[in-house]
Amino acid sequence: MVLKSNRKTKTMSNSIQLSEEEETVSHNVYFAGKVQSLGLETERGSATVGVMKKGNYTFSTSSPEKMVIITGILGVKLEESSFKKYKAGEEFDVPSGVSFDVSCDDDVAYLCYYG
Repeated sequence: MVLKSNRKTKTMSNSIQLSEEEETVSHNVYFAGKVQSLGLETERGSATVGVMKKGNYTFSTSSPEKMVIITGILGVKLEESSFKKYKAGEEFDVPSGVSFDVSCDDDVAYLCYYG
C-alpha cells in the first residue's frame, strides 16, 4: 500500500494521526548492500527484519540482541565458541558490547529484537 500526500500528517483508517517521522521505516545497509534491514516497533520493542546475501560478516552489538532465523541457515560464532548453525525457526542471543561472526551459504532472512 502506498500513501501519497504533501501534508505533514496523515489520517489513517482508524483516525490516528501520524507525523511523517512516525511513518518512516528505517532502512539499514551494510557490507556494500549485501546485508539490509528494515526497522520496526513490536510488542517486544525495537526490532529489524533483514536479509543477508551469501557471505561472511562480522557484527558488533551495542545492546543485547535476540536473533530469530526466518529462512535459510546461518552459521554463528559467538565469542570463543566454534561456529554453530541455526535454521528457520531457531534463535540465539547475543550479549551487549561484543563482536560476532556469521556465515551464510545461501540467502538468510532474520528478525532481530533489541534490548
